Amino acid sequence: MRRRTLLCSGLAAASAPVLAACSDQGGGSESGGRTTLSYGMWDPAQVPGMKKIIAAFERRNPGISVRIELTPWATYWTTLKTSMRGGTAPDVFWMNAVNFQLYAAHGVLEPLSEHIRRDGTPLDRHPRQLVRLYAYRGTQYGIPKDFDTIGLWYNKDLFDKARVPYPDTTWTWDDLRDAAAELTNPRERVHGYAAEMQRQIVIYPAVFGAGGYVLRDGRSGFGDERTIEGLRFLTDMIDRGWSPPQSAMVENIGRVRFWSEKAAMVNDLSAMAGQMYAVPALKDHGGVTVLPKGRERATVIHGLANVVSAKSDRKAAAWKFVHFMAGREAAVIQAESGVTISSYAGTQDAWISSMPEFDLRHFIDMKEYGVPYPSSENTAVWENLQYPLLGAAFSGKGGVEEAARTLGEQMDRALKEERDA
Repeated sequence: MRRRTLLCSGLAAASAPVLAACSDQGGGSESGGRTTLSYGMWDPAQVPGMKKIIAAFERRNPGISVRIELTPWATYWTTLKTSMRGGTAPDVFWMNAVNFQLYAAHGVLEPLSEHIRRDGTPLDRHPRQLVRLYAYRGTQYGIPKDFDTIGLWYNKDLFDKARVPYPDTTWTWDDLRDAAAELTNPRERVHGYAAEMQRQIVIYPAVFGAGGYVLRDGRSGFGDERTIEGLRFLTDMIDRGWSPPQSAMVENIGRVRFWSEKAAMVNDLSAMAGQMYAVPALKDHGGVTVLPKGRERATVIHGLANVVSAKSDRKAAAWKFVHFMAGREAAVIQAESGVTISSYAGTQDAWISSMPEFDLRHFIDMKEYGVPYPSSENTAVWENLQYPLLGAAFSGKGGVEEAARTLGEQMDRALKEERDA
């Protein structure tokens, strides 16, 4: 049974999200009158900026209007799956790396390569890592709209009290360890660092910084000695008491501990800069720099892409909208909103200057050595193995080496099942 037929029969693995392209029904027409596009997204903070982009697009395309369909992140993918089955999916919608290959493989995304070649869409102005991330088997299905990298955020007030110099671009893992030890103050219940079991923000950057890998040539990297070294760098700080254990961060995550000034340093996304800025204490004495160097200097680069539904009956208008959002004008508007970094080269200054108290240019500089978020057709299947298998080691119970090797074996089995499907 072919994969698409299997999907439409409702028998596909539910590890997902599971998708179906089983209906040819559409929600409108491009023939006569004004064409109205639906645009699916999940972040309410980006709505004001997107409305300005839409207004600019509609001025240039008076026969097309765009309606935002905002769905909370918690239900976005489930809602999208259901709407695709019913033939009511948005014409254009946001896509991330975790889900991209699954959607592309199941034929629910419109191929864009021919459109890009015909209209000269400026893909070369977007980060090469993300352009490749949203291509599948030689065909481009998504065009980046933004990107994020991971930086080291720190509390200047806590550093000053401990008389520890602020982090800078010369820091290595040794510097981070030494500072975490000096900044930890059990009496004040302050930890120097939050080595949280969070894959994109903490685990993957440590793995890449150690010279390890998560996924390469269809194989897991968790049994690799360099990967284990990166994990050990994190769990060692938990074992020494310089970071809270994961069991203490289930509800009070590292980011919240940083906001409440109970963690002196955390890794976090560039996309979180606005929320950092909204915390009065951090706006006053928060700082950010590049991630400290391990064996290598590395961060994770990710970003969202705009994609077109293969089932839309307004594809010509949908493509015009995606093509517009790939250009400089839309990118400048997005950057000026101050929420996320526009992916179009040379348009990020407005975002950087929107929060002058933070040296946000570090996030742009890190793009050059950013490692793309690892993904496959069923990313969620093997990623869901990580937390239960690594949880004990990240809660101060040791055994990270054995846990990582077990994770590697189980991930390889999941990847083999994916290839054989």
